[in-house]
Amino acid sequence: MSPEFYFNTSTKEVEEGKPSSWRNRMGPYPTREAASKALDIAEQRTETWDEEDEQDR
Repeated sequence: MSPEFYFNTSTKEVEEGKPSSWRNRMGPYPTREAASKALDIAEQRTETWDEEDEQDR
């Protein structure tokens, strides 16, 4: 099984596995690099969903 990586929103660090509370974790991500971009990925997804919502109106 491949390791899972998470972005800790409290410490702003990537973690392997689940050493911290779920409240501070984003993920899982397949790679350390992807987890390090968690906030950017979330922002892009939100923008896409907002655009789709706007088109549905």
